[in-house]
Amino acid sequence: MTTLFNPLLNGFHPDPSVVAVDGVYYLATSSFEYLPGIPIHRSTDFENWELIGHVATRPGQLEVEEVPTAGGAWAPTIRHRDGVFHLVITDAMGRGTLHFTATDAAGPWSDGDPILQADGVSPIDGIDPDIAWADDGTAYITFSGLILNGADAGRHLGIQQARVDLDRHIALEEPRSLWSGTGGQFPEAPHLYRVNDRWYLMIAEGGTERGHGISIARSDRPDGPFETAPHNPLVSARSTIRPIQNTGHGDLVVGPDGAWLCVLLGVRPRSMTRAFSALGRETFVTPVHWEDDGWPSIEPVQLNPRPGTRTEATFASEAGLDDEWLAVRATPAAVADLSAQPGRLVLHADGSTLNDPRPVFLGRRQEHLTNAVTVRIDVGAGVGGLAVRYDERFHVEVEAGGGTVTARAVVADLVQEWTAPLDASIVDLHLESRAPQPSAGLPRTSDVFHLGFTPVGGERVDLTEVDGRFLSAEVAESFTGRVIGVYAVEGDIAVDSWVAEGHDD
Repeated sequence: MTTLFNPLLNGFHPDPSVVAVDGVYYLATSSFEYLPGIPIHRSTDFENWELIGHVATRPGQLEVEEVPTAGGAWAPTIRHRDGVFHLVITDAMGRGTLHFTATDAAGPWSDGDPILQADGVSPIDGIDPDIAWADDGTAYITFSGLILNGADAGRHLGIQQARVDLDRHIALEEPRSLWSGTGGQFPEAPHLYRVNDRWYLMIAEGGTERGHGISIARSDRPDGPFETAPHNPLVSARSTIRPIQNTGHGDLVVGPDGAWLCVLLGVRPRSMTRAFSALGRETFVTPVHWEDDGWPSIEPVQLNPRPGTRTEATFASEAGLDDEWLAVRATPAAVADLSAQPGRLVLHADGSTLNDPRPVFLGRRQEHLTNAVTVRIDVGAGVGGLAVRYDERFHVEVEAGGGTVTARAVVADLVQEWTAPLDASIVDLHLESRAPQPSAGLPRTSDVFHLGFTPVGGERVDLTEVDGRFLSAEVAESFTGRVIGVYAVEGDIAVDSWVAEGHDD
């Protein structure tokens, strides 16, 4: 019996799509403005998942360098046909609807080809593309008709579909309306499946927040007309006390024991009204059953967290960086210097700060609700520190250099700082997120950040505590999640070690 851990993938891993190939499962998720883009995880048992690579590892594959916050890599669909992996995705506010291919899901992947309209000029204008093939080999791109550009930006045309020529990357017809759900807002995330002799179209609707859910329809043909299921939504946590909320945006697959599964996104909110989701949208999984009437049913998503983890990162140039490291609108290789000082990660400031769209920042996803990171850095030739980031307007950091250590909270246009003197150039910086302590009444936050430092050979100094609710998906209104990393704002800083540990108790 397969143990279904939930989250299936901890931390910022939204919009999951999965494909099974010869008993191996490959899972793709969104990455937005971070690079490398579109992580690919692999599993043989649906319990243990390994990050094997990314689709976008080279400049130009995704045009994220200048996308606004919340743009970039949205909602991949991964499929396999005739020995080739296919992945379609929206590079929102960037290159548009893209098609990538690879013979190995670990990569390398192709540069990505835009799927053009029937006139061959402009890319298909929409989001969340799906790819499916009919028995005769005809390829269909089904997508959510949310217009992102031009005078009609924000207009929604429902679920759209077009036959496409994948060799020429051209739609063979103008997109047509297919089915738009049961009336919930933002019909999106379509996936088209052939099950037995019927075609099923599964979508998300209700918005990716508390109203999120999954609905389904079926037809005798891949292009419809589609009949709406009588019991939609198949799954939703709306108006419930379930610990996993916002459940939706799912993809179906047959699991290792032959039973069907649905991977989908969700959040783990906390506080008195469970209003704040610190880690953003994560990947979850739940069983699917096919009923006698030919319709699927999906079980509510059950919380089943994995044990805690500990990560110790070192920085040998010959080993390089592992694939968990992320940079903002740049590749990690463009930010990290592993050769200047052997055994150290050196960051060279370029005049930017964490308030800028492209900071000198290298980080990893926060994976646990209770989490602690300590880095040892040398600030003898610069100023930099350790930060937890949602975006350029929402971040919390502890920064050293120039004879001081500063803890800082940036919440939109509100900034607060706490400082202490530093008489050393090498210092341990601490950034911890802890559950709020019991007090009168119920907690009104997701967690509390504890910021401090320890001069090498000295005593720890605790600078301040910061309410964690201000770095949550609901406050930042971000599609991503918390990423914790090191950064430089002046001169050069050198990072000797990184230790992160956390749990979800």
